[in-house]
Amino acid sequence: MALPQQKFREVVFQLLYSSDFVENEAADVIPFLMHQLKITKKALFLAQERVKLIQAKEKELDALIGATAVSYSFERITRVEKNILRLAIYELEHDSSIPKKVVISEAIRIARKFATPEGSAFVNAILDVIVNGESEVVEEHAAALTV
Repeated sequence: MALPQQKFREVVFQLLYSSDFVENEAADVIPFLMHQLKITKKALFLAQERVKLIQAKEKELDALIGATAVSYSFERITRVEKNILRLAIYELEHDSSIPKKVVISEAIRIARKFATPEGSAFVNAILDVIVNGESEVVEEHAAALTV
């Protein structure tokens, strides 16, 4: 049975978040993650591939987050929120098969599940600014991401 997209996003988020703390060899964590997340080895490998793609763009994604959160220092943003935003912005910029409204609603859903109520509002606000291009700085950074 194929992994639903919602569950896949949660797995990718959890892998991104955990990579902030430890860097494990895939062979060491595969059985543990399969058991904890109740997913197949194939689904886990697909999620790990998505994580690698996101991490390859991490500097650009973080720059856009920092530029968008102008009244909030990047260092003050929680790891949970940063990783939700990294995933969502990556999907917005690099996966045109997912409608923008779906990306935003999924990011908010994940934030409600793993962050605080304030965190979900923060994620919503940042993504809203990025999608609607309400800031010239955002537009400049978004253009740099697509290069």
